[in-house]
Amino acid sequence: MNFASPFSLAILAMTILAFLGLPIGHAMICGSILYLLLVPGLDLGTAAEQILNGMYVNYIILAVPLFILAAELMNIGSMTERLLRFCDAIVGRFRGGLAQVNVLQSVIFAGMSGSAIADAAGTGKMMQNMMTAGGKYRASYAAALTAATSVIGPIIPPSIPMILYALVSDASIGYLFLGGVIPGLLMAGAQMGIVAWGARRENFPVEPPTPLRELPGITARAFPTLMMPVLLLGCIYSGITTPTEAAAIAGAYALLIAAVLYRSVSWRDFYRSLLTSARTSAGIGMLIAGALVFNYVVTIENIPNGVRTLLTQWELSPIGFLIIVNILLLALGCLLEGTTILLVVVPALIPTAKALGIDPVHFGVMVVINIMLGLITPPYGLLLFVMTRIAEVPVRDIVRDVMPFLFAMIAALAVITFVPQTVLFLPRLFGYGG
Repeated sequence: MNFASPFSLAILAMTILAFLGLPIGHAMICGSILYLLLVPGLDLGTAAEQILNGMYVNYIILAVPLFILAAELMNIGSMTERLLRFCDAIVGRFRGGLAQVNVLQSVIFAGMSGSAIADAAGTGKMMQNMMTAGGKYRASYAAALTAATSVIGPIIPPSIPMILYALVSDASIGYLFLGGVIPGLLMAGAQMGIVAWGARRENFPVEPPTPLRELPGITARAFPTLMMPVLLLGCIYSGITTPTEAAAIAGAYALLIAAVLYRSVSWRDFYRSLLTSARTSAGIGMLIAGALVFNYVVTIENIPNGVRTLLTQWELSPIGFLIIVNILLLALGCLLEGTTILLVVVPALIPTAKALGIDPVHFGVMVVINIMLGLITPPYGLLLFVMTRIAEVPVRDIVRDVMPFLFAMIAALAVITFVPQTVLFLPRLFGYGG
């Protein structure tokens, strides 16, 4: 490799700017502009052209801010509280019941937000307070469990990372969403198994059971919240709406339920949720913009074909390729932010996956799971730092308690990798021909 080449200098500029604290999206744009400046015959205006064309043509990007807004609206209302009460009534009576509630609420909340960070921020503080009240659970264990269960959010539909994967791969969003259901439940099952094991070993408390006569009332109060994923996915798979339109419906439904039915949203809360959603969406938007320009540079350099040629020379089987991708993505997840991996690294792997006959939906779900595991992988797992702020405990303590959950989910990832039917069963049931 020529370290004085325009591409090498662009990568070096991006790396230096990122280490200096510039957001990675801005760093990618600056590095790409440097590349366009150094290569004769290329126009600097191409950077703006790639961003504008990419943003306007790929209307599915609109689903990202809409799902973020829906999650924020649920968090400011009483929808989350009613959901937690319902989960407690279902599984709270078992040993380690509050920990099982944490897993179950993440499974249900996953069908509404599509974002791991939104899940952790939405229910994380509540679950932390519930689990640590009276010294029932260690603060670090409660934080580690919330971080681990939040990983489920973008695997079970809707999923913002899957939308971004569809953006770079042209895979069907609807089938990607369907493909994530069984893997997400498998992840949840692995987490519940670890909780049950830990409950016996550490003698976790048993919560007072909810009387059966109260269960219908609790269910009725939570019913509008529980209907949100049913409405969302029903609109998508019945063909009534596209995923982007369904995201808009999700935001409108969350506002309607929280503000009109539950009457738990003030104008101040509503304004704050709009502001938070706009900031989060702008951050993701800059990452997408940077990736669009940088992917143009990568295409000019013929990197995807180079990667495919290199891997072809190794004469890898599809299973061998998937193993290498898993190892690569898990390692990168220790160091890089997930959206960056998805928008910059994954596009270079997709041509090889297609050449080896690997189904794009199976590959996409596997990639998203890897990226989500990176959120709880030390040393730079973002969810670990989010829960450190929420729980006010050292990150090393959270890392210690999260490792059993991480190993269990890696085992579930292995099943998903080697048994494609775990991903493809539901899509094929709904007519997927891949």
